[in-house]
Amino acid sequence: MRNALARFMPGSRNARDRGRLRWIVNPQPPRNEPSSPLGSLSEPSIRTSIRPTVARIDVDALRRNAQRLRALMKSTVALWAVIKADAYGHGAIRVARALEPVCDGFAVSLAEEGLELRAAGIRSCVLVLGAYYDGQHEEVVARGLTPVVYDVADLYAFSAAGARRGLVATIHLKVETGMNRLGVPLSELHDVLERIEKLPALRLGGLCTHFASADVADDGTTDQAILSFQKCLADARKLGFRELQNHAANSAATIRFPNAHFDAVRPGLALYGAAPSSAVNLDGFEPVLRLSTRIMAIHNVAPGEPVSYGGLWRALRPSRIGTLPIGYADGYPRHVRHAVALVGSRRVPIVGAVCMDMLMLDLTDAPSSNVGDVAVLIGDYASEQITIDDLARWAGTVNYEVLCGISKRVPRI
Repeated sequence: MRNALARFMPGSRNARDRGRLRWIVNPQPPRNEPSSPLGSLSEPSIRTSIRPTVARIDVDALRRNAQRLRALMKSTVALWAVIKADAYGHGAIRVARALEPVCDGFAVSLAEEGLELRAAGIRSCVLVLGAYYDGQHEEVVARGLTPVVYDVADLYAFSAAGARRGLVATIHLKVETGMNRLGVPLSELHDVLERIEKLPALRLGGLCTHFASADVADDGTTDQAILSFQKCLADARKLGFRELQNHAANSAATIRFPNAHFDAVRPGLALYGAAPSSAVNLDGFEPVLRLSTRIMAIHNVAPGEPVSYGGLWRALRPSRIGTLPIGYADGYPRHVRHAVALVGSRRVPIVGAVCMDMLMLDLTDAPSSNVGDVAVLIGDYASEQITIDDLARWAGTVNYEVLCGISKRVPRI
């Protein structure tokens, strides 16, 4: 029996079968487990040695969100899904594989993120939005990634890399329209375009920019940025650059500014069913990520007794305290205030300081809860739901940060 079970332990060649282990140890699903087949077959049980903290990614909802974005655009506009930062914490490779049939390409921040996609077999266009360090130009060209350039020195570096390989390197040029982060100033655009024209192993594939305020209620700043970008496009056409794929719109601009769609859009957060701000209407979009675990221990605490580091919370009554195997090392924010989790159909408060690997719940008003019960940190359970915006509000941050902060040690199912 020991040898049979060892085949399923983490790190073994059969670790991919770890979700089946609970059926060997305990043929009956633990109490209050979700009734869906995905939930019952793929969430590890607290009764195994495998930690039950998981992020479940609904790839069907992901695809439907992409189709909802497509419905906002003309058929001639390309959709490049932004999957930087490990697809906003959802798992870049699996997200790319799910979206490759329904998107025209992808956008990442770092060259290594693009190289990871290529190594995983992704063959679609991959736009690299960020900087290039330590001679990455050669590898970017070799692996067919499309770099976004904002620095003149990179023009020469990519041209040289293309020439060494007997290729013409295609780049996109980023222009500054108000973000004041990266981009060629409008006053220098004419000179930079002339430089590109003279480099034999370089081809300009498109112009792009990034909006600083597309998600705020006042449209004025974005309207001005669109006008500035349109002027850039006109200047490029005068110099003979006509076969370009120009792009500017993030999620907020894709939804709120149809005149910013140009030839392609670059939505990120909206793909994952989260709104960049309250000014962005995301009605009909579906959350893609569900973060859950299982209660690992329950103990009684007398009135006045503290819970967790520093005694920040003390019981005001005889209390049942449950411990969950998830903490800030997994990406659950340490400084949440008034946060809750879902245990069954109940919202139960998270109490005391969140630890690196664990956090505690007050289960006093959920007397039927038990070790092994599912606890949902993000997502729905029965008629109740905790959104990513709820958790961001409790942590005093933005939903982007919470999603991107879910660490690699949380398995994505």
